[in-house]
Amino acid sequence: MIKPLKLLVSNDDGIFSLGVRSLANTLATAGHSVTVVCPDSERSATGHGLTLHQPIRAEVIDGIFHDSVTAWSCSGTPADCVKFALSAVLGDRPDFVLSGINHGSNLGTDILYSGTVSAAMEGTIEGIPSIAISLASPTYREFQPSADFAVTLLDRLVQNPLPQATLLNVNVPPVEAQAIAGVAIARQGLRRYIENFEKRLDPRGKSYYWLAGEVIEELEQPQHFHLPSDIPTDVQAIRKNYITITPLQYNLTDVWGVEHLSKIDGF
Repeated sequence: MIKPLKLLVSNDDGIFSLGVRSLANTLATAGHSVTVVCPDSERSATGHGLTLHQPIRAEVIDGIFHDSVTAWSCSGTPADCVKFALSAVLGDRPDFVLSGINHGSNLGTDILYSGTVSAAMEGTIEGIPSIAISLASPTYREFQPSADFAVTLLDRLVQNPLPQATLLNVNVPPVEAQAIAGVAIARQGLRRYIENFEKRLDPRGKSYYWLAGEVIEELEQPQHFHLPSDIPTDVQAIRKNYITITPLQYNLTDVWGVEHLSKIDGF
């Protein structure tokens, strides 16, 4: 057992979601000091948005989590929640920020829209190692294997610290623990959608649109030139029932683009 850690937990599914309750309670049962700050309702697909033009309201929530967990509900976005926690709730910086367990996967380009990943990224921006955890099905309800893996992963990271504050994007397959094939270090894949804006009418006869779509998973894509060719994508590995771990960074610089543009005369 590693020494107790000070952990901040957030999510984008809201303070009352089963995923965050499973994660926080499992971490607390493992002996860690856990503070939860989550949106007061679901904020999925909000990306890294911040609340700037209206007040943020927050209150302590009792009776939902393990007795040792301090929990807050926040009216803002997932990124707001982590900013608020670091600035107004916690006296000392946490050892890790964890976000999840999300009700559904965050694979490939999903991470650009994900409130779960953005909450964890806010911790990374502040120089705190962070983990986003997602259960790769919106309907599967068994979160315990994901929560147990979070405890194991923290243990491994304490024993083998990352060289710099990094976001680890973790996706867990929606299967029983004994059916998980293992753990795969993966690169970010591609996940695209056929977009469909369905036109509907409200009770007063006025039209509105509802975004829907079908996922298209593209497995063939250019290999990142800094990575070995045998590193799978997160999309590929999760299909084979592997837990995927993909290190992410907030620096979106396109290295290929920089190299290409630097060779053009006049630039």
